[in-house]
Amino acid sequence: MDHNALGRPARGTARVRAGLGVAAVLAIALPSLMPTAAQADPANSAATMQWAAETLAPGVQVRTGTIRNVDVTPTWTVAVQSPGVSRLTGAATWSEVGTQSWADATERKLRDAGFQPRVESVRWPDYSDAPHGVMGLRVRVGSFSTQAAAQSAAAAITSAGFHASVAWTGYDIQQPADRENVHVALIDPRVFNGTVEGTHGGNVAQRKTTSSVAAQLNSLVAVNGGFFVTSDADGVQGTTSGLGAYDGQLGSMAAGSRAALILGDGGSHIRVADLTTTVTARAGNSSYRIQGINRVPGLVRDCGRTGTTPSDLPWQDVTCRLTDDLVRFTPEFGADLPTGPGVQAVLDASGRVVSVGARVGRVPAGGSVLQGIGGAADWLTTHADPGSRIRVAEVIRDTSGRRVELDDDDSIVSAAPTLVKDGRIDIDAVAEGVVDPQDLSFGYAWANVRQPRTMAGVDRKGRLILATVDGRQTGGSEGFTLHEAAEFMRSLGAVQALNLDGGGSTAMAVRGTLVNNPSDTTGERAVGDTVQVIPAQAD
Repeated sequence: MDHNALGRPARGTARVRAGLGVAAVLAIALPSLMPTAAQADPANSAATMQWAAETLAPGVQVRTGTIRNVDVTPTWTVAVQSPGVSRLTGAATWSEVGTQSWADATERKLRDAGFQPRVESVRWPDYSDAPHGVMGLRVRVGSFSTQAAAQSAAAAITSAGFHASVAWTGYDIQQPADRENVHVALIDPRVFNGTVEGTHGGNVAQRKTTSSVAAQLNSLVAVNGGFFVTSDADGVQGTTSGLGAYDGQLGSMAAGSRAALILGDGGSHIRVADLTTTVTARAGNSSYRIQGINRVPGLVRDCGRTGTTPSDLPWQDVTCRLTDDLVRFTPEFGADLPTGPGVQAVLDASGRVVSVGARVGRVPAGGSVLQGIGGAADWLTTHADPGSRIRVAEVIRDTSGRRVELDDDDSIVSAAPTLVKDGRIDIDAVAEGVVDPQDLSFGYAWANVRQPRTMAGVDRKGRLILATVDGRQTGGSEGFTLHEAAEFMRSLGAVQALNLDGGGSTAMAVRGTLVNNPSDTTGERAVGDTVQVIPAQAD
């Protein structure tokens, strides 16, 4: 594999420049600069790939690509769902994949009801920590050229007593996608005269579109960042549900040990690593563990904190709870503080306690607030005396135990899971809480079905690769599974890579203009943090 993928054109090769916002884009094959179609989609050597290229600045290059599989013709079908029980919550669930006995019984019942089902085997992708071989079986009925026809068939199957849904076979991992639209940016920190940073726009309690932040910062390229809270029931919307650090300050804490993109020295030094955070408050000789930064006490999106229920391990898109919780709020929390039972201590810039009382108000300029519930409230009541000082220590470590120190020009954006490690595909999907081998209703569609994705990685030369693939667009672009995302990043030369937030959050902006096609029907989604490639300011 050519690890110089996405590099500058060799001498004698014409540089292609195409306006990405123009409808008619010059599409050309660039085999010497980009992966071949077989590399980008190893399962299907018949794929073809075309690229449009644009150089935005020295050291910053963007390419738009389309992977096509002309021999693949997806169709609509009806998927019969297998009943189950959530291993986490005990709630009833449905899954497209079930056991052999369920598949056999369901096939027989469908035939008795006058339908013609088919049973398909589904295998585990090659995750580093999941089982191998057959995951389970699914039962489907029919092949339809239109969604309406499939919906009509699904209604008839439902009326016969089955739990049925409509599915598009182009999203299946078992066959190649017929079309995938990708955008790839390569940033060479040795050449680029500017910075790359993760940012929450100065307010961790807000949501903004990737392109609007890019326009505000005059960015050359921007992509959406990590996972964030999207519902008031799960906390304050926009707050990050994993590790986030901006301008050298923690804006949120890690959900267990999960993948993170570390942008050191303004993007001059970049790496991907699984990171954990430990934060401790100390008053005199007494200390107390802080379990959150800038989130609602008691609500932990994506879990992964000590004492959370129903699990203290990372679980994607699950909100766990803590009855004993100490949370720190920084000046970047630009919203009203969460209210409710418990106690808060307001601190000045030096950590001196200004007041102790009910949970109310806002974070003072330059200061901070500690809110506690349960035992943490008792600790604050006992130790947060007005005029006394509470010191807060923050520690970030990778899985080797190496401490990550933050300076003012460092930032971190995290999500899950790891895709590429040491140049090899290495997806720790179970450990990072995106699939559960014991509960196939959890994470199956999120990880193993094609979805819009945003990815980030680093190549052997230390260059940052940012990539997006559009998805959920039947007849347009179908997206990647997690494993396909890892294969694609590795084909681009990434030796380290991670999956960022995806789905409707997936966005890439070039010069402040959105260039991909988001899957949300309402347009570009407002997100939590973003990764921005910002040119140096003119003197």
